[in-house]
Amino acid sequence: MIRPVPHVGAMAAYALADLGGEGTISLAQNESAFAASPAAIAAGRSAMADLPLYPDPEWPELRTAIADVHGLDPARVLCGAGSMELIGCLIRAYAGPGDRVLGTDYGYAFVSSAAAQVQADYVKAREIDLTVSVDDILAAIRPKTRIVFVCNPGNPTGTLIPNAEILRLRDGLPGDVLLVVDQAYAEFSDYANDPAEIFALAVRGDTVVMRTFSKAYGLAGARAGWGYFPPEIANEVRKLLNPNNISIASQTAAAAAMRDQDHMKDVVFRTAGIRGRFAEDCRALGLTVPESHTNFVLLRFASAEDAHRADAALRAENLLMRGMGGYRLADCLRATICETPVMDRCLAILKGVLK
Repeated sequence: MIRPVPHVGAMAAYALADLGGEGTISLAQNESAFAASPAAIAAGRSAMADLPLYPDPEWPELRTAIADVHGLDPARVLCGAGSMELIGCLIRAYAGPGDRVLGTDYGYAFVSSAAAQVQADYVKAREIDLTVSVDDILAAIRPKTRIVFVCNPGNPTGTLIPNAEILRLRDGLPGDVLLVVDQAYAEFSDYANDPAEIFALAVRGDTVVMRTFSKAYGLAGARAGWGYFPPEIANEVRKLLNPNNISIASQTAAAAAMRDQDHMKDVVFRTAGIRGRFAEDCRALGLTVPESHTNFVLLRFASAEDAHRADAALRAENLLMRGMGGYRLADCLRATICETPVMDRCLAILKGVLK
C-alpha cells in the first residue's frame, strides 16, 4: 500500500460547506447576494480571447488597480488564488514543526489546516462575547509563537474591533512575531475603520493585511485575493506561490471590479440593509444576533436542539444555512445574506420553528 507522510495521513480534510442537493438555495458560503460589476463581467468575457496564453505572474493590471484605489505601493501587493493561497504560503514560509500559530476562538478555520500541513501547532486565544480580545491574544504568546492571525471583521461571528485595538496588538507583540490581519469582509466595515491605518502596518515590516474579491465584489468564482506585504516577507512568499496562480480572465475581471467602487459600495449598502432588517426580525423572535459588519449574520438559538430543528426545517424547504458545530457553537447557524425574498422565506420558517 502506498502511504502518505504520517502528518498528512493524520490530518482531517478541510471542511467545506454542505451545498445541499439540486434546487437548494445556499446561505452557507458567504457569497455575494448580488452580481459582480457589469464592467468586471464584460472585462472577464473580453479576456477569454487570451486563454491560449499563460496569465501574467506579476498581475500588473490588477496590482495597479488595487494600489490606485487604496493608495498603496503596487510593489507590496501580492495576489493569490483567493486569500486562502496567500495564507497557506505565509504559514509554509514562516512556521514549521513545533512552532505555534496563534488564532482566536472563532478565527478562520483554514488557518488550522494550513498549520497542520507544516506540523505547526495551532492554538486559539479566547474571544469574549464572540469578539476578538487583544489582551487574551497577548497573554497567549509563547517563545515558539511565530504567527498571529486575526480576522477583523470576524467569521463566523461578524463582530468587529476598532483599528486602535489592532494597533495595540501589534505594539504588544514581540518583533519576531508576524501579525496577519485577515480582512476578507473589510469592505463592509471600512466606514467604521480607516483602512489606511491597517495597511500602514505593512510598511513597518512585521504585518501582512489580507483582502479578497470573493465577498463585496461578487467574484468568489474567480478565485482572486490579495495582500499588502512588507517587501522581505513578500519575497519569501513569492517562492511558494504558483507563478500562474490567477487566470487571465480572473485578473482582468478583478481589476475592473476594483475600479468600479461605486458598484461595490452599492452592493455593500444593499446587503447591509437586508442584513439589518433580517437581524432585527430574528431578535424579535428571541434569537441572539451579534451586530454584524459582514455579509452574514450569526443566529444563536436557546439550545443546540433548537438550532438543529431550525436547520432541519430550513433544509426541508431547500434552504441551507451553515451549522457552527465545528466552531463549538452548536447552538448557532450562520446565514449568508441573500436577496429579500430568500431572507423572508427563512424568517417565516424560523417563526414556525420557534413557536
